[in-house]
Amino acid sequence: MSELKIDAVVFDVLGTLVDEPAGIRAGIRALDPSLDGPGVERLLSLWQQHIDREQRRVLDGVRPYLTSDALGLEAARLVADAVGVDDPTTVATLALSGRRLPPWPDTVPGLARLAERYPLIGLSNASRTALLGLNAHAGLRWHQALSAEEARTYKPDPAVYQLAVTVSGCPPERLLKVAAHAWDLRGAQRLGLRTAYVARPVGDPPTSSDGFDLHADDLAGLADQLDQLDDAQRHTG
Repeated sequence: MSELKIDAVVFDVLGTLVDEPAGIRAGIRALDPSLDGPGVERLLSLWQQHIDREQRRVLDGVRPYLTSDALGLEAARLVADAVGVDDPTTVATLALSGRRLPPWPDTVPGLARLAERYPLIGLSNASRTALLGLNAHAGLRWHQALSAEEARTYKPDPAVYQLAVTVSGCPPERLLKVAAHAWDLRGAQRLGLRTAYVARPVGDPPTSSDGFDLHADDLAGLADQLDQLDDAQRHTG
């Protein structure tokens, strides 16, 4: 593999920088405070399975593109139906829990540190409106935030990663895609981006057949590795 030289860093958002399940759990608990832990987890799984299934149907051409807002509202209706709630305002409020997601403890300081050295690009399956809301709620710092809505599809469609390539003005191999999801990094690799896996409790870990450029336990560890690469390149250059 060629030497790792990075001009910009492209971040996945959901799961990688914010704890998506935690925000949705909070919305489910607010919907029905009587739910116990297993009940909340069952409804969270119902929500997540719907989103995953419907995004896959869009990718497979079975269903026309809908924004993450529309899919989130569908998921909220399913969850509300499961607990016998049919008030539209309550369902709409539940759907918005997908924007009120807490950042991981290292996210905000990690982005601030990396932003001192690299342009940072957020690249998310969240809609433009949802991305604005969750960025503001979690305090995420970007130089540019891109939504898959611009490509009217979802990752791992190459058209989504191409958004970052186009906006950055850099060749794909000078972009580092960071994610907690191996499937996302594989999609980026197919377009030629370099890749960094950051471990998260809700992520999709690499398999033995994956060959990502960097692996880190958190954003501080990723920043340390990039600092070391830069220092080594300066000394050899």
